[in-house]
Amino acid sequence: MIRITGLSLPLDYTGADLRRAAARALRCDEARITSLALVRRSVDARKKDAVRFSVTADASLSGGEKKMLARRDAKLSPVPDRTYRMPTAAPFAQRPVIVGFGPAGMFAGLLLARAGQRPIIVERGEPVEQRRETVRRFWSGGALDPDSNVQFGEGGAGTFSDGKLNTGTKDERIFFVLRTFAEHGAPEEILFDAKPHIGTDRLPAVVRSIREEILALGGEIRFETKLRDILVRGGAVYGAVLEHKGRTETVETDRLLLAVGHSARDTFEMLLGKGCVPLEPKPFSVGARIEHLANEIDRAQYGAFAGHPRLGAADYRLAVHLPNGHGVYTFCMCPGGTVTGASSEPGGIVTNGMSAFARDGQNSNAALLVDVRPEDFGGDGPLAGVAFQRGIERAAYALTESYRAPAQRVEDFLAARPGKTFGSVAPTYLPGVSPGDLRAVLPAYVAESMAEGIRLMGRRLAGFDAPDALLTGPETRSSSPVRILRDERFQSPGLRGLYPCGEGAGYAGGITSAAVDGIRCAEAMLREP
Repeated sequence: MIRITGLSLPLDYTGADLRRAAARALRCDEARITSLALVRRSVDARKKDAVRFSVTADASLSGGEKKMLARRDAKLSPVPDRTYRMPTAAPFAQRPVIVGFGPAGMFAGLLLARAGQRPIIVERGEPVEQRRETVRRFWSGGALDPDSNVQFGEGGAGTFSDGKLNTGTKDERIFFVLRTFAEHGAPEEILFDAKPHIGTDRLPAVVRSIREEILALGGEIRFETKLRDILVRGGAVYGAVLEHKGRTETVETDRLLLAVGHSARDTFEMLLGKGCVPLEPKPFSVGARIEHLANEIDRAQYGAFAGHPRLGAADYRLAVHLPNGHGVYTFCMCPGGTVTGASSEPGGIVTNGMSAFARDGQNSNAALLVDVRPEDFGGDGPLAGVAFQRGIERAAYALTESYRAPAQRVEDFLAARPGKTFGSVAPTYLPGVSPGDLRAVLPAYVAESMAEGIRLMGRRLAGFDAPDALLTGPETRSSSPVRILRDERFQSPGLRGLYPCGEGAGYAGGITSAAVDGIRCAEAMLREP
């Protein structure tokens, strides 16, 4: 087969249009093309008066493919073999234990289950069905459940997000991840969209389907179960102490894959207390969510083509570097989405964003973040970043005396005056907002950096700095503030048999990269004798 890149097609293209464009690129008759598959599709909006799709497709021909590839045409190349080859290993003497059932733990568990290792997976939160109801109660003004919320539970924090699957990671395992999601009910578009997403409304069914495969293969998943301790003997793991509804149990194992999320602060504290598991603080980012009317972002990005049904809600990605040395950037942009309450500790406010698959909400939002480094934390030790996050989250709660988040129009924020009213952009945050002053919550250098970043980004994306754009905060959980060190065998250098993995361990950022890291850790486990 031949891969054809750089096909430019109108937004309303048909299958016949794609076939004609492929034949022109191949310089052959259409009749010679025996099969044609869409591989990648992205929006080319460089010219607002001529928005088009840029397409990559794989074609099979009735002979002559080698000769055609010998033409040295930059648009033509052989189709790479991206078949994932399952590693094999003899059954382990003891069943492996995986802690955490987010993307990293889920894909590690799936791989180990397919390899016949019958993993035991523990997840402190609820199954996705019950978890959704628990989260909805909190968003409606009910009590926060510290163990089952937007951060904790089956599927991880990504379950309540846009379900983005794009990543800067170039690892070939990405295609295995995407195919697995599609096989378990994700939209087929994720296999060719340049910016694939599943949507928070469709993710639960996908997560449940993967769970069912793991169970069918002999794996075990224990929900509402916490890791309380790791048992150590001779510098190696020999067991895990688990707690379920107040009752503890010891499970013997010599392989423990730690796939906790970036909010598992009690687990970080337990590891630090062991004294044999090296941890270090790592850079992360804090800021707030910024909301605009979705149709205004659409017009800024697509011009007269805004609203075209094949385009959907527009996204953006912006970044600037300031003279003060800090970077300001947008992250986890949710077109046509909502801002959500993502607290996991009593007395602290955390914001996040999510979109349904249709991305048809009135507003679009993104995290507006400022990078912070260990020297900015103002504390010592590996968990200084955790204390830094917690201080911001508690300051926001103290400001509103509730889980209602402080929110402020951009015009007021830039003028350094407390917000009192809202304009054309209505807040979407649940459990609700209170007009306030985000400068009373965020460190001064973070707030000033955000303000300067908004001004600069407004020059790049029309309307980004609009007076009525809305800031809701704080956003503190963009990535882990801790790295749990590991060696070339993916194990802790201080504790043999412990595999730090995924976002919480500091080795991933997002659904796809976390899933890939889970696969890599499971492969490393299968290589160990």
